[in-house]
Amino acid sequence: MDGLNEDADILFILTTNRPETLEPALAARPGRVDTAIEIPLPDTTCRRRLFELYSKGLKLSLENLDSFITRTEGVSAAFIRELVRKAALFAADSGDEMLNDVDAERLVVRHHHLDEALYELVELGGELTKNILGAGKAVKCQ
Repeated sequence: MDGLNEDADILFILTTNRPETLEPALAARPGRVDTAIEIPLPDTTCRRRLFELYSKGLKLSLENLDSFITRTEGVSAAFIRELVRKAALFAADSGDEMLNDVDAERLVVRHHHLDEALYELVELGGELTKNILGAGKAVKCQ
C-alpha cells in the first residue's frame, strides 16, 4: 500500500464471494494481491461438524441429522450458522420443556425447529437472503 514503510507489520485481508467482480486494477495488477485462497463450500463431513459447532450449548434432539446434512448440500458455513440460530429461536419461542435436570440449562432444538428455520431461510427469505448466506440452488425444505 502506498505510504506504508516496508517494515510495517500490517496485513490486509480481502474477502469476497464474487471474485469475478473485483476491480481490475486491484485484481490484475501484480503486487496488489499476493495470495488468493479459495475456501470451498463445506462437504458432507464438514457440514456435520458445522452443525456440531454451531449447536454448542444447545441440545439437538433430531430424528435424523443426516437429512439436514443432505438437504444443506451447496450451502456456506454462514448458512448453517444462521439455520441453527433460527432453529434455536423457534425452540425458545415454542416453550418445549427441557429434557431433564442435567440438560435444564440447554435449549432443546428439535427436528421441526430446523424444518421451520430452513423453510424461512429458503422459501420466505427469497433470493437475496439465499445469496447473502451462500445457499445453493439445491437446498431442499422438505
